[in-house]
Amino acid sequence: MEIARARSIEHHLKLLLSTSSSHFPAKPTPYRSFQTLAPPPPPPPPSSFHGRVAYIFSSFLAPPRRGRRRRSPELRCSFSSVSPPGMQQQAAAFSCSDNEEEVYHDHLLEVQQEKQSRFVPVKAYFLCTGIDLRSLQSENAFNVIPPNSRAPNYVVLRYYDIKGDTQGLEAGLVNENNCHYMVVFHYGSIVLFNVSDHEADGYLKIVERHASGLLTEMRKDDYAVVENPTLETWMEGGLDYIKLKNLSIDGIRTIGSVLGQSIALDHYIRQVDGIVAEFTDINRGMEKTGTFTMERKKLFQLVGKANSNLADVILKLGLFERSDIAWKNANYAQIWEYLRDEYELTQRFGSLDFKLKFVEHNIRFLQEILQNRKSDFLEWLIIILISVEILISVFNIVRESSITSL
Repeated sequence: MEIARARSIEHHLKLLLSTSSSHFPAKPTPYRSFQTLAPPPPPPPPSSFHGRVAYIFSSFLAPPRRGRRRRSPELRCSFSSVSPPGMQQQAAAFSCSDNEEEVYHDHLLEVQQEKQSRFVPVKAYFLCTGIDLRSLQSENAFNVIPPNSRAPNYVVLRYYDIKGDTQGLEAGLVNENNCHYMVVFHYGSIVLFNVSDHEADGYLKIVERHASGLLTEMRKDDYAVVENPTLETWMEGGLDYIKLKNLSIDGIRTIGSVLGQSIALDHYIRQVDGIVAEFTDINRGMEKTGTFTMERKKLFQLVGKANSNLADVILKLGLFERSDIAWKNANYAQIWEYLRDEYELTQRFGSLDFKLKFVEHNIRFLQEILQNRKSDFLEWLIIILISVEILISVFNIVRESSITSL
């Protein structure tokens, strides 16, 4: 490539020098000797044609100075030192055209990579608090992809768009652009791959028949995967998307597991936020009135709700359990760790745990108040009973004394 570039430059130099050979001086002009901090000026150009070409090539092909890259503007400086203004404009135009050619080449390379890339939209939903995976598999046995572990907590379903590729289906060739994947987790999360917005409701209805504890407000999160076979590394992260060399079934399982945990964790965080808001209102009421009117039953309901949320996050979601695929393959382990950092699962669980500790502290405080209320009530009841017994005893004594007097 350097040889071809040098020949192209030589051709342009011959044209430029042949049109302006009369501008070069016949004899070299002597330089005046003086000392300066700047580098010494270049020697005057020779008079012969071959000498002038060799002089310009030596100034262009000379090794660059330390700390600076060799660029095409150096060639423009060589022309300006030996050329009249007309030749400077031609050399500058030649240098600009060289830079534009490099930019155009880079643009073509980017366009080629974009043409080879495949954009896969990803949508995560939290539909309910439980899904019967056995009944779902039995009803959609033809679409189930066999699991790679003994007891997975999810099912991967693949659907093929027959209308989009009738010729390929007849020929026995499967086009991945027409394949739609759905990863269903037993704790209620659903992750769709390569499914448009208007088609998502149809896939969700397939799962609703096997769901329990449907939510009134369904959570949703959007993500994307860009498959690029020309990618230099295995994966590359971006803003709300990830680039992969190849999106395989294991990649779908890995990405789906993290997105499913993230959308479910968001639901439980909102549940705990509601509990924290209730205790905040109680504390503000106590600040104003000096007491509170919560019933014991309501307090126990809040305790059960907080404990069940924490148990679901730890046991059902398996938030701290590493994926089986990530254990076996380092490439998918890199994807798993990157997505966990991207969605901040550990930090969000830490925030959830802090809020639950706040709830636990308030519950213990309110339980002590209710216990003290109960103790005070029993004490007053005992005092009243003793007082009644004393009155009865006094009444009997007075009665007996009156009878004996008669």
